[in-house]
Amino acid sequence: MSPAGSRPGGSRPGGSRPGGFRSAGLGAAPWALAAAMFTAIMGAALSINGVLLGWGWLANAGATVAVVLASMAAGRSLRLPAVLVPVLGLVVLGLSLVFQFFADTAYLGIIPSGRTLASLKPLLRETSDLIVGGAVPLPVDPGLLLLCCAGLGLLAILMDLLAVSLALPAISGVALLGVLFIPALFKPDSVGPAGFAGAAAGYLLVLGCCQWYAPHGVLRAAGSAAPASQLRRAVGLGAAAVAALLIVPAVIPGFSSGLFPQGAKLSAWGTVSGLNPLITLGNDLRNPTGGGQLFYATDSFSPLYLRSSTLEDFSGSTWAPDPRDDTRRLGPVRMTNRFDSAPGVPTLTTTTQIDSPDFSSPWLPLPYAPESVLGLSGRWTWDPATMTVKALDTTTLGQNYTAISTMPQISRELLSTIATPPRPTLDPIFLATPADTPPVIEETALAITGTAPTPYDKAMALQDYLRSPAFTYSELTPLREGYDGSGLDVVAKFLEVKSGYCVHFSAAMALMAREAGIPSRIAVGYAPGTPTGKQVMVDGVALNQYVVDGHNAHAWPELYFEGLGWVPFEPTPSRGSVPPYAQPIAAPGTGPLNPDDSLNPGAALPSTATASPSAPAGPGTGAGGGTVDLWSSAGAVLGGLAGLALLASPWMWRRTIRRRRLAAIRPGAGAGGSAGALAWRELVDTAVDYGFRIDPSDTPRTMAARLLASPVLAAASGSAGGGSSSHGGAGSRAPAESPATAATAVATLLAACESAQYGPPSEDAPAGLEPALAAVRAGCARRASLPVRLRAALLPPSLFSRTRLRLPRLPRPTARQRP
Repeated sequence: MSPAGSRPGGSRPGGSRPGGFRSAGLGAAPWALAAAMFTAIMGAALSINGVLLGWGWLANAGATVAVVLASMAAGRSLRLPAVLVPVLGLVVLGLSLVFQFFADTAYLGIIPSGRTLASLKPLLRETSDLIVGGAVPLPVDPGLLLLCCAGLGLLAILMDLLAVSLALPAISGVALLGVLFIPALFKPDSVGPAGFAGAAAGYLLVLGCCQWYAPHGVLRAAGSAAPASQLRRAVGLGAAAVAALLIVPAVIPGFSSGLFPQGAKLSAWGTVSGLNPLITLGNDLRNPTGGGQLFYATDSFSPLYLRSSTLEDFSGSTWAPDPRDDTRRLGPVRMTNRFDSAPGVPTLTTTTQIDSPDFSSPWLPLPYAPESVLGLSGRWTWDPATMTVKALDTTTLGQNYTAISTMPQISRELLSTIATPPRPTLDPIFLATPADTPPVIEETALAITGTAPTPYDKAMALQDYLRSPAFTYSELTPLREGYDGSGLDVVAKFLEVKSGYCVHFSAAMALMAREAGIPSRIAVGYAPGTPTGKQVMVDGVALNQYVVDGHNAHAWPELYFEGLGWVPFEPTPSRGSVPPYAQPIAAPGTGPLNPDDSLNPGAALPSTATASPSAPAGPGTGAGGGTVDLWSSAGAVLGGLAGLALLASPWMWRRTIRRRRLAAIRPGAGAGGSAGALAWRELVDTAVDYGFRIDPSDTPRTMAARLLASPVLAAASGSAGGGSSSHGGAGSRAPAESPATAATAVATLLAACESAQYGPPSEDAPAGLEPALAAVRAGCARRASLPVRLRAALLPPSLFSRTRLRLPRLPRPTARQRP
C-alpha cells in the first residue's frame, strides 16, 4: 500500500497532481526570476550616478546585465545541468563585453583575438590611472565603462548563483551590497534614496520569486505554497536591515554622517591623494576624519605651506597636473629654479623634515622653492619650470625626507616697481586661455582690473574682489549646485553663484589674471597645520613640528612677476592668512583688515586656516595622532568582526543547508516522496560531520548497517536496547512522536529513502523524518568527544568532502503527472 495520502497512478483534471512538479519545462519561473534580479541589480546601480559622470553608462550596463541574466534563464529553461548555468553566464558576459568594446578586433565581432587582448592592457592601464587619480564624479571613458559593465555582469551571475544554484536567496543580497558599497565609499551623499529604494524593491522581488524554488534549485510542487513563515522572515529581515542602518554608524568609528555603509573609507595603502590632487581636494575637505596625515618640522619662524603640484593647462573639462615628462630630470638631490629671483633680492633659506606615515601620492609635498631633497627611497624626478617632484616607481607612503628650500623676501614695494613683461623663455602655457573660455570670465576680469596701472595692482584687485563680502566660502554649495570640481564651465558658474572653496577661488583668480595679461598657475598642496608641541633634531638643530591632514588641503594661485619669480596670493576667504605683501593697506593705527592676517604676519606664503580638533601627538604615538588612532581602532574592530564572520561561515553554511532540508521534508512543504531522499542526504552529511567514512560502493541499506555498527552511533543505538531509554533518542530536542532510539531513527529514514527510490509517487512527505534526523544528530553528539563535536559544529567535514554514495535521485514527473 502506498503511504497515506498518495494515489498511485491517479491523476486530476488537467493532468496535474499536488505532489508532482510543475512541468518538464520550467515555464515562466526562470524568466520572472531573471527579471527580478535585473530590477535588483540595476535598481542598486542607480546609486552609481554621481560616482560616474552623467547617465551615459546606464544603457551599456543595463544591456550587459540583461543579456547575462537572459542567457542563464534560457539555460535553466532548457534544463542545462545546474553547474553549467553560471558558466554559460560567464561566457555570454565575455562575448557581450567583446561585442561592445572590441568588436573591430574580434572574430565575427564577438570572439576575442590576439589584437583584442593586446588592446585590453593599455585600456585598463589608462582606466587605473583615472580611478587612482580622479575624484567623483569620474568622466566615463571606454575603460571605465568596460569595468562598470563587467562588474555589474559578474554581480548578476553571483546573485543568480546564490539565489538559485545554492538555494540561498537571502544571502544573494551580498551582490547588491557589492554595488551599493561603491557610492557609499566615494559619494559624499552616499547611496541616495533612488539607489537604496531600487535595491530594496529588487531584493524583495528576488525573495518572492525564489519561493517557487525548493532546495537544490528544483521548482516546488504544483499547488504547494511557500512556507507560511516566509512573510514573517521577510519582515524580520527588513527590520534587521533598518536596525543595522541606524546602529552601525553609532558603534563603528568613521560613520559620522549618513547611514551604513557610508563613511567607511579604510585603506591598507594609506590615504591616497592620487594623480590629480586638484579634483580630489574637495573630497579631502569634506571628509570628516581629515584623511591621511603629514608631519613636518622646520626651522622657519612660522608654519609653511607644502606644495605638491601645479596646474597650468586650463583647457578641457577636467584639469590635471601636467606631468611634463619631457622636461623632468632624475634625482632631486640638487635642483635649480629656472625662474629664480633677480640678484639683489633678499632670500630666506629653510630646512624642513617631512614624515609621511600614512599618506600616499606620486607628488611630493615640499615647501617652495626646493633646492635639494634628501632621504627619499625609490626614483624621483623634478621639473625646473614648476619645481615639482614626482615619483617614477614609488609613492610618498612611508617616506621620511629633508628639504632645503629658498624663497625671496617679497615686499609690497618690490612688487609695485615691477612693470617688466615676462621673459621670452617663459612657457606660453602660463598665459594661454582656451578659445572656449566663457565670456563671463574675461568680462569680469577686465571690469575689475581695467584701471589698475601695474600687474601688481591688477593682482590685488582680483584678490580683493574674490575676498569681498560678495563671495562666501562653502564646500557643499558647489556639490548641490552641480559645479564641483574643475573646468572653465565650473569657474563661470562659480562667478555667477559666488560660493565655493579654494579650488574655485584659485582657479577664478588664475584665469582672470591671464585675461589681464599676468602669467599664472594653480598650486595644490597643504596649508600649514597645527603645532604638535614637539621638536625634531636635525644636524643638531631643533625644528618645530607641525601636522597637516585632509582638512588642510588647499589650492592657491601663483602669479609670475619678472625678477621675483612665482608669487603666491590668497583669494580664498576664511581659509588662510594673506601674506603681508598682499594685504590691503589699513588706515593708520588700525589692525589688519582681515581677521586671519595676524596668524602669520611674516610668512611669505599664506598660513593655515583650519586647525584639527585636537593637536596630534606626532609620529611617535602609533599612527601619528588622534585621528589615525581612531582609524586604527576602527580597522581593528572591523578586522576582528570580519575574522569572526569568516570563522563562523562554515557553521552558518551548514546550518542553512540543514534548515532548508528540514523545511522541505515537512508534510505539506511540497517535496512529496522526494522528501525521503532529502532526509537521507541530511543523514549522510550528519554522519560525515561526526567522523563516519562513506564507502562509494554502499547502498543506503548497507550504509545504514555500517553506521549503526560504527563508533559514531553504536553506543547511542545499543544503549537503548532497542526500546525506550533515558536518552530518549533526541531527548528533549525531539518532539513526542520522535523515534525512541537512534537505531529506530535510522530505520525510519532508510524506509523513506527506499520508498522515494523504489516506491510509487507520493503526494506528501512521510511523517517523522524531522524528529528522526534530530534523534540521529543527538545520538552522534552523545557518542562524540568534545573535539569532534566542535569540529562538527564549526568546521563540518560534509561541506568539504564530495561523497559519491549511490544516493537516490529526485524523481522526475511522468507524462501522466505533468499538467
